[in-house]
Order: sequence, then structure tokens, then C-alpha cells
Amino acid sequence: MRAFSYQAIADNGSSVNGVIEAEDRRAALQQLGSRGLFPSRLEAAPASAPANGSTTAAPGPGQTPARPGTATPAPSVPAAGWSFGSGVSRKDVTAFSRQMAALIGASIPIPQALEGLGEEEENPALRAVLLDLTTAVRTGASFSDALATQPRLFSKLYVSMIRVGEESGALPGVMNDLADLLEHEAEVRSEVVSAVAYPLFVLGFGVVTVTVLLTVVLPKLFAMLQEMLTILPWPTLVLLRVSTFLDRWWPAVLVALVGAVAGLRYYVRTPAGAEVADRTKLRLPIMGGLFRSAALGRFARTLGTLVRSGVSLLPALKIVESTIGNLALARLIAQVTEETRGGASLAASLRRLGIFPKSVVQMIAVGEETGKLDDMLLKVASIEERQTRARIKTIISLLAPILIVVVGAVVGFMVIAVLLPIFRMSRGIH
Repeated sequence: MRAFSYQAIADNGSSVNGVIEAEDRRAALQQLGSRGLFPSRLEAAPASAPANGSTTAAPGPGQTPARPGTATPAPSVPAAGWSFGSGVSRKDVTAFSRQMAALIGASIPIPQALEGLGEEEENPALRAVLLDLTTAVRTGASFSDALATQPRLFSKLYVSMIRVGEESGALPGVMNDLADLLEHEAEVRSEVVSAVAYPLFVLGFGVVTVTVLLTVVLPKLFAMLQEMLTILPWPTLVLLRVSTFLDRWWPAVLVALVGAVAGLRYYVRTPAGAEVADRTKLRLPIMGGLFRSAALGRFARTLGTLVRSGVSLLPALKIVESTIGNLALARLIAQVTEETRGGASLAASLRRLGIFPKSVVQMIAVGEETGKLDDMLLKVASIEERQTRARIKTIISLLAPILIVVVGAVVGFMVIAVLLPIFRMSRGIH
């Protein structure tokens, strides 16, 4: 027999602790459960601890120790303490969703499932989050309310779907849908990042090369050429002026660039600036269609997933407003929500606004008429996402050679500007 110290919540909500003897951890959990106790902490007790199965109330800060069996008020739902910036990635949240779906589907209670995942989790940040969630659920909060205390980890969409799953009794299926949605978003994001990596490398390499040539190499060379020639060719003069300016004022140029980038980022983070930036994205010549198609795919997949999970249309549209990722389109979705609230169909509202292609609106109309709106929205999402991926691949395949040509042209101009005075000096010698 082994001794285990524990802290648990009783049926009446009081917090108790003590030491219990059992063959192993599982047996200790079963004994506590048979007594109506829900453990929030269970660990092997020191050898000197008395294993008599007694329980005592855990004193809180500023309280006097309670006598055995005395109840203390249960703690409230803990506040969020971790975020993505603290070491918990989207991949971790996706894996958590998949694991919770499997555990809940196997009829394991949510507190035990959370505690088990928390104790086995290797990421300390995620382990702390899971143990906080365990404590929240054991003290009376619903699973969705506990997740809502971690807004940086679990979005409004995530919490809303979990709440619907709790109310409908289909929580394992909802969590599987969430995991599928998160995995799909991660897959698309990975494809985009891998596609733009090479063009960005070419651009960065070109910028670094040109900057080093203009600020380090060419000033010394031009000083020598000016001493040897009284009249320089115009390409050499242009390059000389640029090189001299950068060599003399590069600290000011660097400060101006950093200030401009910081000011732009600050403006884009304001509500007005973000809406202007999002509206500008949609109006760009080539990229505008790509941004619109990506937003449409996100709209259709999110709305379809919500409707399939049992969320009614109006609340689902309100959630989509905050998750579509474009404030200009979010305003239009808000108009669709208001029109739908007034009795109009979703397809009719989308058709009047003209924000999506007619073929997409027609598919949504068919889904509404047949009662399969969720299936039709997910089909629309798949079509738009395939088109978005194809457009991205086409743009990236053209972008890399275009950047190579541009960098080559700049470097070529610099080489010509350097060689022309050298050729002129060689002619003078002959």
C-alpha cells in the first residue's frame, strides 16, 4: 500500500485535503470518488505523512487553519495566465482538442481528462493551463466557461462551439470538428509560408547585397575614380550620388525607415487604420482577389462548422464577424446578420451586398432550401480554398523569377556604372 496526499472538492463545494492509502494512483482516485471527493491534486505522500484517510479543509491566504472536516469556500474560476506568447502554440491547442475528444468519447469525466493530460504534458506552459482548467471545472465552472478564461488560447469561435457541444451532448464530435478546423488552418498557413520563403530569401539577399555595395565597397572605389577622371558617365554619377548619400546619412535613413514602419504598424492596429488597411487589401490589382477568396473560404468554413455543431444562424454570423480576419468584410457580414434577423434568407442578403461570387451565393441558396446549409458551406469553403492555393502557387511561381530579374537588373546597373569609367580610362591609356 502507498500513501497519497490529496486536495479535493467535496460535494458541498468545500475544499478538503488529507492523506489516503491505496495500491496505486488509480485506486486512490477511485476511493476518493466513492467518498464524493473530486481531487484537484493527488501525489505520493512523504514517508512520514500519516496515511489514515483523514481530510482537512485547506486554509486560504489570511485564514486560520481549519479543523478536520471544516469546509472553506470553493475558489472561483482562475484567471488566464498563459497565452501563445508564453510557449503554447496552435499546434498544442489542436493536439489538446483531439486528445480531449478521444477521452470524452471514452466516457472519461472532463476533470479527470484535463488532469490526466496536464500531468502527462511536457510543455510547462500548457501544463499550467490544463491544471488551471482542471481546477476551474472541479470548482463548478463549465468546460466552456473555464476555456473562456484563456482568451489568447481559445478563441470566441472555440468557446462557442464547446458551449454548444455541452448543451447538445455532442461534445466529442464538436471537439473533433474543432481539431479538424485548426489542422486545416495550420496546413494552409504552412503552405503559404513555405511558398513565400524562397522569394523572400531572394529579396532579402538582394537588398543586403546592394546595401553593402553602396555603403562599403563603392564609396572607396568612386573616390579613386574621381581622382583619375574629371568627367564621369551618367550611370556612374547616379550611383555615386546614391552611394554618397547613403554613406553620409545612413543612420538617419535607418531611423526614418524604422520610424515609418513603427508608425504604420501603430496606425494599422487602430480600428480606423485596420479598416483602411483591410479595405486596401481587397482593392489591390492582383492580390485583392486572393485576399477576397481567402476571406470567403474562411467565412464559409467557419460558418459551416458552427452550423454543423448546432449553433443557430444568427449567433454563428456574429461569431464569423469577429473571426473572418478583415474588418471591411466584417462590416458587410454585420449587415447580412441584420438583414437575416429581419427575416431575409442568408443567400438573399449576400446577393444584395454583392460581396461574394454569384455561383457561391447560388450554392448557399440551394443549401438553405434543402436544409443542408452546413454541407453546402463546407463545399464552398473547399472550392475557394483550392482556388486560393492555386492562385498562391501561380503568384509565387511568377514572383521568384521577377525578383531575380529585378535584383539582377540593379546589380547589373551597378556593375555597368563601375566598368564604364574603367573602360574610358583604358581607352585614354591606349
